[in-house]
Amino acid sequence: MTAATFSQAIRIDPEPFVRRERQGTSRLELAVKGMRCAGCMAKIERGVSALPGVEEARVNLSSAKLSVRWREGRTSADGIVACVNALGFEAFPYDPDAVLRQDDEEGRFLLRCLAVSGFAASNVMFLSICIWAGLDGEMGEGTRTLLHWISGLIAIPAALYAGRPFFRSALASLARGQANMDVPITLGILLALGPSVYEAIEGGRYAYFDAAVSLPFLLLIGRYLDHLLRRKARAAALDLAAMQTGTSMRIAADGRTEAVAARDIVPGDKLLVATGERVPVDGIVEAGEGEVDVSLVTGESLPALVAVGGAVKGGTLVLGRPLTVRATARVQDSLVAEMARLLEAGQQTRGRYVRLADRAAALYVPVVHGLALAVFAGGLWFGLGAHAAVTNAIALLIITCPCALGLAVPAVQIVATSRLFRAGLLVKSGDALERLAEADVAVFDKTGTLTLGHPVLVNAASVARGDLELAAMLARASRHPLSRAIIDAAGGGPVADGVREVAGDGLEATIGGVLVRLGRAAWVGLGEGAAVSAASHLWLRRGAAPAVRFDFEDALRGDAGQTVGQLQTRGLAVEMLSGDRDAPAAAVAAASGISTWRAANDPKQKAEHLESLRAHGRRTLMVGDGLNDAAALSLAHVSISPGTAAQASQAASDMVLQGEALSPIVEAIDVARAARRLVFQNFAFAAVYNAAAVPLAALGQVTPLIAAVAMSASSLIVMLNALRLAGRR
Repeated sequence: MTAATFSQAIRIDPEPFVRRERQGTSRLELAVKGMRCAGCMAKIERGVSALPGVEEARVNLSSAKLSVRWREGRTSADGIVACVNALGFEAFPYDPDAVLRQDDEEGRFLLRCLAVSGFAASNVMFLSICIWAGLDGEMGEGTRTLLHWISGLIAIPAALYAGRPFFRSALASLARGQANMDVPITLGILLALGPSVYEAIEGGRYAYFDAAVSLPFLLLIGRYLDHLLRRKARAAALDLAAMQTGTSMRIAADGRTEAVAARDIVPGDKLLVATGERVPVDGIVEAGEGEVDVSLVTGESLPALVAVGGAVKGGTLVLGRPLTVRATARVQDSLVAEMARLLEAGQQTRGRYVRLADRAAALYVPVVHGLALAVFAGGLWFGLGAHAAVTNAIALLIITCPCALGLAVPAVQIVATSRLFRAGLLVKSGDALERLAEADVAVFDKTGTLTLGHPVLVNAASVARGDLELAAMLARASRHPLSRAIIDAAGGGPVADGVREVAGDGLEATIGGVLVRLGRAAWVGLGEGAAVSAASHLWLRRGAAPAVRFDFEDALRGDAGQTVGQLQTRGLAVEMLSGDRDAPAAAVAAASGISTWRAANDPKQKAEHLESLRAHGRRTLMVGDGLNDAAALSLAHVSISPGTAAQASQAASDMVLQGEALSPIVEAIDVARAARRLVFQNFAFAAVYNAAAVPLAALGQVTPLIAAVAMSASSLIVMLNALRLAGRR
């Protein structure tokens, strides 16, 4: 179903899209087309919140979603949609597929604009070179005018078409009574075209058609990349949404099973969860026992044992025998849904971050345009005439064209991200470096972040080689994490014939006429009471021979301690959050040099801790890898995930580490702080340049040639200053 169909459907019959909640409230989720910045978010939230009965209106810029809760009888879904549309946006019921299709359309539009401006810039630049090369008098006036008109025929339609993304954003910003970076860019494009057309008509020597198409071409590159990054950011929410869909097997009162949609499960339903399936909702185990993968909840790679009466969270993966689970929550009230809400809340908060360029534009636009108006009025007051007054005002706007200002941030970001890419860190978000430079506390997840994220056999040296080879012959028939660790320690070799895996217990096979078992202590005959029956140990027993113990632990990354120490010397406080038990968490924290740590934290508790840090004015760098870290990553001021992280965590983070080393995080801090200094230097240069150029332009002392050279030189200086970052170490 297309977005247009959705939009029409909700105007006719909104009821199918409204979710009734407790205590007489309703909720509606809408996709909103046309949002660009934090100002758009604030405008929509204020407008919808003003409707009667609306208790909550929350916008997520990354997912382009508006979530509204209202008191029944006081407003309606039609009224909410009409309000959003009246604010200048387009709203339709939220559907991830429809949003992605809208993203694809927007991406194709930006790509078309980029292609048109690139084609025009290359051709007009060639013609401009011919004109500038002929200024020595060899080129006649007729030839020069012809080249001007050819350039104009190419540049005018191309600039007007390619500039549409900036024109739309500028108009929307001005409609809100604000001025973002697209306002001076729009004026720069239009003012480059206007005098150029005048010069072509009058047969003048100078025209600026090349600037009119080159500026949008350069800026559209960054705009298209930013669009791609936003699209990837939505993948985290879509991954969590996928866990809340699908079907489950419900056991009826007469014992029969039926397939039901996850959204139709209600508390009290009895569900049959087969091996390899995820538990759809939070519940209590009523029958069965075995191993489950709880990495979604705790982030730990080792499976956990559950039995009758044990609680399981939605998203838990059943590895052992099938379980019968009594639902205790609906899918929208389960752990996965809560994680999705926390993820969206974090993306919403981060979407309100105002970039340095927009802050500079907020000062640039009123100051420069106010001066241009003053120059025009002053020219009339002193009797220069309307033509001379307008010419001086336009000259001022041309020479202060925001090329240098527009390139001040992107130029530095391009150099910085290229350097970090070579260092093993992929920067995904355009403003991530700005936020990283502001970070004052680093919070690390344990498993998969400070550690490698998979168990390692630690007592291989004390185990006889023959016993290790025997255990490996069984382990090679399994994909269990502990089996993988034994295989890594033993290396390649044969697989025993007829290996049988008993879910939740271990592996067994008859080798040389003797039964060999590898698994839990009780299963090999040692008794459940043994302390060594924990999940971090396995036992190998051949017949009645003495059992051999294999010990496992999640190894610390080689440079974890060094990285923590270097971050502390740079003024960052370092903490650790873990879903693991106290003892292993304490050991890793001590080995890493981290004194502040928290254990047994579920995804909600991690997110709450990040919110607490933000409430106390801290700007957090979160480093995590698990799906249970996705919400915390999105709530952090800036976030990094390893390349081995879950897809949703990588999508929620601003940067992705390549390889096992953590040291690129330290270099990223240094580069981000250096980049911030260079950006401020570029802004300062732009201010000094404008301060020198404005009086000359206001007094009519700047010719078109000087204005063009000065404008190009300012952009070149900004680029050269940014390149200084490439050589720093």
